[in-house]
Amino acid sequence: MSNAYDAMWEKLNLDLEAHEGLLGVLGQFYGDIYMSQQGRLKGMEYMDFVLSEVHGLRIKELQDAKASGRKVIGTFCVFVPEELVLAAGGIQVGLCAGAEIGKTEAEKVLPRNTCALIKSFVGFKLARLCPYIESCDLIVGETTCDGKKKAYEIFADYAPLYVMEVPQMKTASDRALWKSEVLRYKEKVEEITGNKITAAGLKDAIHLVNERRRVLQRLNRLRAAVPSPISGRDALLINQISFYDDPVRFTTKIGELCNELEERVKSGTGVAPEGTVRLMLSGCPMAVPNWKLPYIVESSGAIIVGEESCIGTRNTRDLTEEAGGTVDEMLEALADRYMKIDCACFTPNTERLENIVEMARGLNVKGVIHYGLSFCQPYLMEAYKVEKALNKAGIPMLSIETDYSMEDVEQLKTRVEAFVEMTR
Repeated sequence: MSNAYDAMWEKLNLDLEAHEGLLGVLGQFYGDIYMSQQGRLKGMEYMDFVLSEVHGLRIKELQDAKASGRKVIGTFCVFVPEELVLAAGGIQVGLCAGAEIGKTEAEKVLPRNTCALIKSFVGFKLARLCPYIESCDLIVGETTCDGKKKAYEIFADYAPLYVMEVPQMKTASDRALWKSEVLRYKEKVEEITGNKITAAGLKDAIHLVNERRRVLQRLNRLRAAVPSPISGRDALLINQISFYDDPVRFTTKIGELCNELEERVKSGTGVAPEGTVRLMLSGCPMAVPNWKLPYIVESSGAIIVGEESCIGTRNTRDLTEEAGGTVDEMLEALADRYMKIDCACFTPNTERLENIVEMARGLNVKGVIHYGLSFCQPYLMEAYKVEKALNKAGIPMLSIETDYSMEDVEQLKTRVEAFVEMTR
């Protein structure tokens, strides 16, 4: 791939030698974790292709779109309303934050005890390794944790940055603040793109993003079947790719994959032997290529049938109301929809506790693994309340705290294997 895209990457000011090393490691990692699976769906061939071209063809598509006058806006969080970007003729992409490559550069400006996700996106920028960051006309941050808030102040020295303020509670005044932030962001998107958001454009954008959420909701419903027709690793990969693939193409491809899944469900075909322990993941987001924990779990005699995370149901559970006819009505609907997100930044956060228990029961899981990135205070602290709610419902939970390194793999595997055995 490097021969075909070197000129493009050089133009984006990537460190070509380090970038080539990153792609080599990523390819081997992907092969070990994904291509080694048995009984994969034919529809996963598209996901394999997307990952093989993750820094190639998709980046070329973004560059071609920029050449035609479109703007690219990068984000790190599900709170940023993609509908506004699409309505203004722009493209929104999720940004690299799932590997510890660039950690050395990040720790020159960040404390060592900063969560891996924050160090990752700062490291990718400072080490010049992420073509998505370099393709962006604007990068949008959000105040979902103190670490991000302060890291954005540093990140702004190196990239064009805009920050949305996310309320920390869900009172009427918080809802009013969030609506004002949505309006402020709409104005910023119009300024960057040079396009006015119209009622027709916003209506189409809301429908488009809802259609992608609907197809992922369909995927989640099919995963609930016994036996499970798709591995947790593959389902996670699909959700990860949804953040940066073309939304129309992605929705079509996942619709085709769901058709294949339905045939499996009808025939009773599963990807794991009968009696395999069904588990659910909960907690912090897992950005590409953060596949460590799912691989450990599914190599330990269990299968993951759901993810309560931003790279999972927190991103897809709620649709935006499509009945509005005016821009203001649709902005109200967007504000309402995004305020339903049950991020651990909120206090109190009883919605998340209720959603986790309901999801675990609906998926008929034997247990929940709560995943927290080291130094991620919101999710690590909320794990206490999550475990309390799950125990009350009679569902065991294992709390895992880790980062992106591979140093603790054997230790984690021992703990996960013991948990799986306990839940049989």
